[in-house]
Amino acid sequence: MFPYFTLLGLGRELGLYPLMVLCGIFSSGIYACFTAAKYNYDYTDLISFLLVASIGVIIGSHLLYAVVNYETVIYFINNIKKINSLERLLNVLNYIFGGSVFYGGLFGGIITGFIMTKRNNKYSGFFDIGVTSIPLFHFFGRIGCFLGGCCYGIESHIGFIYTRNPIIQANGVKRFPIQILEAVFNIGVFLLLDQLLRHNKFKNKLLYIYLAVYSTGRFIIEFFRGDTYRGIWFSFSTSQIISIYIIFVLIIRFCYEYKKAHNLKQSIQNRSFMPEEAKLRPV
Repeated sequence: MFPYFTLLGLGRELGLYPLMVLCGIFSSGIYACFTAAKYNYDYTDLISFLLVASIGVIIGSHLLYAVVNYETVIYFINNIKKINSLERLLNVLNYIFGGSVFYGGLFGGIITGFIMTKRNNKYSGFFDIGVTSIPLFHFFGRIGCFLGGCCYGIESHIGFIYTRNPIIQANGVKRFPIQILEAVFNIGVFLLLDQLLRHNKFKNKLLYIYLAVYSTGRFIIEFFRGDTYRGIWFSFSTSQIISIYIIFVLIIRFCYEYKKAHNLKQSIQNRSFMPEEAKLRPV
């Protein structure tokens, strides 16, 4: 809608999307610090945890963008002889990795955070807080998408007409405000996770709750997006395929945990009915 604005009439244009991303970073960071204080965690350790996880987010989001646009990567590989200067090489790398994909950033952050908790136990308590902060950050990111015009929706009788969108095909028709819908959805997910965290529910399992709720919602929301250039595979977008994969893995995980708990319960019951002399028999 308003990709850029001029700061104090100085003639310098600033992008609204990166501005909203900064708002998301500060908001989610402040929330995480205040929440950590309630549990008497060292907020300096929390900030270190979030900063390192953010590196994984940045790397993962740009890597998945390159994977989604693999045709561009193949094109530049086939024409690598034309890249004959450092400036051209930097332009090509910016073209390949210049965008970002949310799911890539999510996986990058999760992997980085998981590695940190395994290497140092003091970070283990931060995982649930970090997970709860994700949809709060994402809320501001989607508002930035709306203002910037990216991630636009399908043609609809309900919505807005873009006139200044940097993506030319998005302009001139009324489009469904999919970014606003997903922003509201993310706030709902954040409030849910925040309540579970406050009441100490599903401790160390909030990641599973978040992935289950978000991937299901994202799969449905994708049907209302009009930016098909992001990739369509077997009539599904890249994000829908990733959502299906996440749900499939979570179902397998749930079945495994259920079977494990059932076997443990059965073992305890069988042992409780054993004669006393059998329980004391050496093995």
